[in-house]
Amino acid sequence: MSEKALKILYLAAEVVPFAKTGGLADVAGSLPKALRALGHDVRVAMPRYGRISIEKFGLKLALDKVPVPMNKETESARIYQSTLGKDVPIYFIDNAKYYDREGIYMYPDDAERFIFFCRAALEMLKCLDFKPDIIHCNDWHTAVVPNWLKTLYKDDPFFANTATVYTIHNLAYQGIFGYRVLEIAGIDEYGFIYHPEMADLNEVVDFMARGIYFADVINTVSPRYAQEILTPEYGERLDPLLRDRRDRLFGILNGIDYETFNPATDPHIAANYDINSLDKRIKNKLALQEEAKLPVDAQVPLIGMISRLTDQKGLDILVEILDHLFDNFDVQFVLLGTGEQHYHDRLSRIAQEYPKNMGLFLTFNAPLAQRIYAGSDMFLMPSKFEPCGLGQMIAMHYGSVPIVRATGGLADTVQDYDPRREVGTGFVFERYDRWALFAAIVRALEHYKNPSVWRKIQLQGMQVDFSWEASARRYEDLYYKALASKKSLRKLEEYGIGRAQKHS
Repeated sequence: MSEKALKILYLAAEVVPFAKTGGLADVAGSLPKALRALGHDVRVAMPRYGRISIEKFGLKLALDKVPVPMNKETESARIYQSTLGKDVPIYFIDNAKYYDREGIYMYPDDAERFIFFCRAALEMLKCLDFKPDIIHCNDWHTAVVPNWLKTLYKDDPFFANTATVYTIHNLAYQGIFGYRVLEIAGIDEYGFIYHPEMADLNEVVDFMARGIYFADVINTVSPRYAQEILTPEYGERLDPLLRDRRDRLFGILNGIDYETFNPATDPHIAANYDINSLDKRIKNKLALQEEAKLPVDAQVPLIGMISRLTDQKGLDILVEILDHLFDNFDVQFVLLGTGEQHYHDRLSRIAQEYPKNMGLFLTFNAPLAQRIYAGSDMFLMPSKFEPCGLGQMIAMHYGSVPIVRATGGLADTVQDYDPRREVGTGFVFERYDRWALFAAIVRALEHYKNPSVWRKIQLQGMQVDFSWEASARRYEDLYYKALASKKSLRKLEEYGIGRAQKHS
């Protein structure tokens, strides 16, 4: 490591294994461990939701009463502590009023709940006397923190040397609320943020926009997505602001946790295997066919998919081609996921009509997901947009060949197979429509007929390194950039030319 070890507070609304709804939790459960392995003092904080059992996770009370300014009053938080992995401290912000509920999100007071989490985390640092060099914020739930450090905490000596990094996992979820939220957060005197090309931003509290506006450095979870969100097509109405800040916007690809996702040691699959014993993999396919109540046949190509059932994930174009696929090819398809009800209904009808071709699991089941990675021949991700995507990386590591659309992290991680040069790790289509998707699947099915070619594609995918170590080193560089940016801004402000923070 070329520079000093850093003190890092990593803030996330969800962290594996404690609470998960999506990829954010996987990243938050893995990146801090990889940063710790590089020698940094990294600590994690998240809310203690009702589902996080004190007994099950062995939580210990660290602080009994932390005063938390909220809505011009003071509330209190309890802080519990455990460890993430072997040696990363993780703190749980506890307050029954905000978090003693069955779910994680989708409550009318979500803005208040996550403001409390963030404010309690900052005040907790003072009680612990842990002065972070970096506060790493993730998605809209923690975006108020960079805002506070440039306003409420601007002259607080405790945070004088603290820089912020703000990671956009999915720009589509922005946390948009009304003016009252500024009063709850204690920043109503600063008003709305203003941008001449974004009139609606001047009338709402958009937490995502505030994270982008105030953070010292911003990043997304793949290089391609960092470029895509500068355009109106992918920018979710924030592209003018992102273009303004493009000099401090970076793309860092997520990694995958090879301790969890390893076919050689995975306890949930029928037969363990690795790159040198790929023939054993067939047992997983036969077991998956049986579990999905499909004809058990080693020769029939089996496509797997694990997804939220939404337009973003390409369900709108997928449902339009499944009958054409099943009518014209001897192929099987296993889908695991939940989402919009009309997709549940449509997919259920298709599965009933083609019981020998389609196995459908309308649920979320992590062990079954790993059996799909291990048992499928191909793995489908036809996303409209995909900030990073972990499924295609896990699939490759398990020897399942991805079929993906060239967007975001899918474009960064899957190399389209070129039969002339015999290189590539999957099958990629560009245009977002059903027939482009259909053609990519057909191309994969045709190559599957040649076992030696298929084995080469599998092996090339399994050899790609998506471990967190490489990504962690890029985040390490990003942290040093954030600290340098913080120092240069402070010098500018000393000369009276800092960026104005007050808007009306």
